[in-house]
Formats: sequence, structure tokens, C-alpha cells
Amino acid sequence: METQELHRGRLIDHIQLVVRDLAASQAFYTAVFDAIKVPMGGTGEGYFWADELFVSTADSAAAQGHLTGRHHLAFQAQDRAMVDAFYQAALAHGGKDNGAPGERPYHPGYYAAFVLDPDGNNIEAVFHGEANRSAASVKVTF
Repeated sequence: METQELHRGRLIDHIQLVVRDLAASQAFYTAVFDAIKVPMGGTGEGYFWADELFVSTADSAAAQGHLTGRHHLAFQAQDRAMVDAFYQAALAHGGKDNGAPGERPYHPGYYAAFVLDPDGNNIEAVFHGEANRSAASVKVTF
């Protein structure tokens, strides 16, 4: 397989999930983000957010009264242990197994776990294997 050069950063500015049970979703995402070392950003009446993910109730103005459909979101992990921790945290906080941690055939070194969140979204944590990064992350301030 040829060497891949990936540019990670701000391809996606943000994603909104509209959920049935905000408290269940907040407990689930707080636990999985803690496992992959992503701090929660904040909360408000009918929503919470972390980094580029915004989660709200159907009552929010942006949701226009509709739940989002089923989505697949993949979060980056720093190593295999972080993928394993994500999976265990997800199952302990309302997630359902959708693929235990392990190697996947997508490319050599692709190690991932899949869970369904409380609304049935397919949530993944993935470690792409050892790689050289130009920076640990992109930091944006405004």
C-alpha cells in the first residue's frame, strides 16, 4: 500500500446531533470524551458541546423540531489503549457494541472500536497506527 498523507484540522467546522434524551447523551459523550482526552466545551439549556460536536434537543432553534438521522462519527485516538478505553466507557454509559476493538482492513495499522450511542449513531474511535504528525493538534483561537 502506498504512503498516505492526511491533513487533519478544520475540514469539518462542526456537526450537530439532535437527540431524544439529552441527559443520556451527555452522560455517554462525557464518558467517551474523557476516555479519548477531549474536554467538554460547555452546556446550556437544551444543549452541550465538545470541540466540533454540538448536541441538542429537538427544541433548539437549529434543530427545527427534528431529530437527526443515524450518523457515523469517528474520533481520533492517540493509541490502541485509548480506543479500548473509549469502548469500555461507551458500554458503561449507555452505548451498545457495534464492533469490539481490533484491527480493521481499511489500511495497515487501523485499530478501531464501534459503538451505538443512545440514539443509534455509529460512533467510532480509531488509531491509525504510528505516524508522523506536523503538530499534535490545530489550535484555533478567536
